Amino acid sequence: MPTFTRGFFAGVVTTLLVLIIGMVGFVRSGRYPIGADRPHLPLTRALIDSLRDHATETAASDVAVPRLDDPMQVAAGAAHYDAMCTGCHLAPGRAVSPLRAGLYPQPPDLPEDGIDNAGEAFWIIKHGIKLSAMPAWGRTHTDAEIWAMVAFLQKLPHMTPAQYAQWVAKGKPMTARHQHMSG
Repeated sequence: MPTFTRGFFAGVVTTLLVLIIGMVGFVRSGRYPIGADRPHLPLTRALIDSLRDHATETAASDVAVPRLDDPMQVAAGAAHYDAMCTGCHLAPGRAVSPLRAGLYPQPPDLPEDGIDNAGEAFWIIKHGIKLSAMPAWGRTHTDAEIWAMVAFLQKLPHMTPAQYAQWVAKGKPMTARHQHMSG
């Protein structure tokens, strides 16, 4: 191996070792502001957002989306959403919640923003998102129940509080076997 190549290789290895030792030292120091009341640096936030978006898009790429237009399914999803999701993701006419106020990063405001991709929404609801307070509802709910929530989420954006209450009331009898903590 020529001297230049050997020296370059040794420099790369040394640089990587120094970086690894520095990262381990930083992690072990406990100096990172880990509290949810201190936002990430912009670069850290951009990296986390990019990781989450690419990971959920990739994981959901083979999810087959069923028909989601059955009113009974939408109503059941409304009741599930009301019981499990409003504390973090809000409901029409509800701009704040004590739980949401303390979360970082802030969860999407689903009545305002809606969902972009039904398959990805299903995957996220089923599997959750690490380090975001988004639980993996697939551990306690069937795929059919999760698809019902996705069906409802497609109808949710810009729904009035009265329309929301009607959907939830229609769905309550279908979800009565569940007892959820509401937000």
